[in-house]
Amino acid sequence: MKQVIGSKHHTTNQQWLDAFANIESLVTPEEVETFAEQATERIRAVAQGKRVAYAWSGGKDSIVLADLCAAAGVHEGYFAYCDLDYPTFIRWCEANKPEGVKMMHTGHGLDLLVKHPELIFARGAIGQRWHQISQRRPFTSMFFDNHLDVLLVGHRTIDGNVCGKDGFIRKNTGETRYAPIMDWPHEILLGYIHYHKLALPPIYGWKDGFLQGTHAWPERDYCDSLEQGYREVYEIDPSIIVKAAGRIPSAAIFLKGVTA
Repeated sequence: MKQVIGSKHHTTNQQWLDAFANIESLVTPEEVETFAEQATERIRAVAQGKRVAYAWSGGKDSIVLADLCAAAGVHEGYFAYCDLDYPTFIRWCEANKPEGVKMMHTGHGLDLLVKHPELIFARGAIGQRWHQISQRRPFTSMFFDNHLDVLLVGHRTIDGNVCGKDGFIRKNTGETRYAPIMDWPHEILLGYIHYHKLALPPIYGWKDGFLQGTHAWPERDYCDSLEQGYREVYEIDPSIIVKAAGRIPSAAIFLKGVTA
C-alpha cells in the first residue's frame, strides 16, 4: 500500500480525487480484504449477544461500515438528517440507504439559524457546536431510544476522531460506541469502495466534496466569509439560499447581490 492522503486539514480535495482515480496503483484487493476481514471479525465479536446497530450518514465511511456490518450479520442502522441538509443529498440517501437503515429527523431547520445566526459557516469554537448538534446528540438518541448495547460508528483516527485505545468510545452516561475501522488509512477505505463497487453520493463531486463531507449546508467549512459560504452553497443548489433568504437577513443580502 502506498499512502498519499494525509489528515483532512493537510490534504487538498484534488489529492483525494487523484487518489481515488488511481486507487489501483495505491492499494491491492488483497490489502483491502485483509483490513476488511479484520473489521468484520471485530464487528462480529462486539455484536455477540448484544443489541447492536450502526450509524449511517450517507458518507464514504458509513457506506463502507454498512457493507462490513452486513457481512458480519448486523443489519440495523439509523440515519440522522435535518432540514438543513442538501435536498439532493437527502434524496440520494433515501434511494440508496441500506434496507435496514431507519431515517431519523433531528428536528433542526431554519429556526435554528434564525435563533443562532452565528452558526452559519462558523469556524473555531463556535463551529465546533455543530458536532454536538448534528452528530453527538443524534448518536445519543440512536443509542438510548433504541435500547442499544453498542452503536457502531465509522470514525477513523486519521480523521482526527477520538476512537479510544481499543476502538470503544464510552460515555459516563452509559452510552457506548465502537469504531471497527478506526485504524483504516484513507487508501484502504477508497480501495474498499472501488473494489466492492459501492456507490457514493453526489456530494463528492461538488466543490471540496471530500473535505466538506456530509455536513449540512450551514456547517460548510473553509469559508472565510458569509459571502463565500453562501456563494458556494448557491452554486450547488440556488433553492437553498432562496429559501433561507426569506428568514435570514444575511442570506437575503447575498441573494439580492447575485440576482440584482
